[in-house]
Amino acid sequence: METKVTNTPVEAAHLTNALERRLDLAVTIADLDKDIERRLKRMGKNMKMPGFRPGKVPITMVKQQYGQQARHDALNEALNKTFGETAKARQLRVAGHPNIEPKTSESTTHIEFSAVFEVYPEIKLGDLTGVEIERPVLEVGTAEMESTLAVLRKQRVRYEPVDRAAAVGDRVTIDFLGKKNGEAFQGGQANDYPFVIGEGAMLADFENAVLGLTAGESKSFAMTFPVDYSSKDLAGQAVTFDITVKEVREAILPEVDADFAKTLGVDDGDIVKMNAEIETNLKREVKKRLQSRIKDQVMDALLKANPIDVPKALVEMEIQRLMQVARQNMEQQSGGKMKDFPMQREWFFEQAKRRVSLGLILSELVKVYELHARADQVKTIVNETAQSYEHPEELIRWYYAQPQRLSEIEGVAIEDNVVAWALSSAKVVDRAVAFDELMGQKS
Repeated sequence: METKVTNTPVEAAHLTNALERRLDLAVTIADLDKDIERRLKRMGKNMKMPGFRPGKVPITMVKQQYGQQARHDALNEALNKTFGETAKARQLRVAGHPNIEPKTSESTTHIEFSAVFEVYPEIKLGDLTGVEIERPVLEVGTAEMESTLAVLRKQRVRYEPVDRAAAVGDRVTIDFLGKKNGEAFQGGQANDYPFVIGEGAMLADFENAVLGLTAGESKSFAMTFPVDYSSKDLAGQAVTFDITVKEVREAILPEVDADFAKTLGVDDGDIVKMNAEIETNLKREVKKRLQSRIKDQVMDALLKANPIDVPKALVEMEIQRLMQVARQNMEQQSGGKMKDFPMQREWFFEQAKRRVSLGLILSELVKVYELHARADQVKTIVNETAQSYEHPEELIRWYYAQPQRLSEIEGVAIEDNVVAWALSSAKVVDRAVAFDELMGQKS
């Protein structure tokens, strides 16, 4: 085999990014024919055909049936081998798979090809000195405990019928009919529809119209949909609704007693033990969310300090992976009903590009600053993760039963090391974060 190399970007007419390279490959016809003959002989040893003993089928008949396959396999192997050896000799770090196309040639001794591919970018790490990174801070205290307890009680609320006007916090059941220009519109009608006033399940104007009504009362009102409403046909449109309240129920929160503690998994109903477990779990969750936020801050700083060209092939591979994960999740959540949901690759482009960029930057940081995961770090992360399970020892055994399962944990440890390195290099400014904001709760 012979190979010609162009270790520069391809011609401007074909240039799509600065990472593209081209290798001109030439496969010797004589060598290719010899390999094809060897493959056909091997195939012939196992070929069965009526009228011939196994392995005794004439080579001309073997060639007639398997000639194209043998040539295809031989040529692919020759090209892949030649490309790989040449790229390695030239110290080219190939990203993704090459696109190999035949070239027009009048040679009687060689078949010429052109391989266009991308290489990994050369990364010169930027300096984080002087870069400001905000570090969110929050101490769990009495107020945070009370807020969490309130959420836990609300999650276990029950609703009892009341004979009074509907108020904020009540669950109402209604019939409604919406009309635009006097005509009912799609999605604007329902019977026995329940919702809790004040939780945002319905538009504010709609909820306000229900306030003050008692069971059995009806009302007509006009409202205008927001201009950014999800349905384009209704966005910014004026409509009218006819509503009838069927039932009003008020929220009854559980008392903080032994029965409540048992619903949280405290078998003996001990309130002190319940509070201790809530505090432990809350501190663990707050720590995790603070770490996630600071990690996002660091990753944003690294992307800004290290602008790089990203191989399109790697981005496309990541897009396909993200699409597959999203499709699997949708299929599981819908019980298989949405397995054929049409997805657009554009939905995942920015996320894929960010992930690939960070992967390349982090890889360089780990190599330069030796930020590899340590065994003690991995053990600590596994133990902390296991504590949120009912039987933590089982999860720990599961991880260590097969070392390859620890690869995801090792990735977390590496990210932790990168974050620690970045915070030691940059200018860190602590910023107090509100508990409700951190936990994503309504104030």
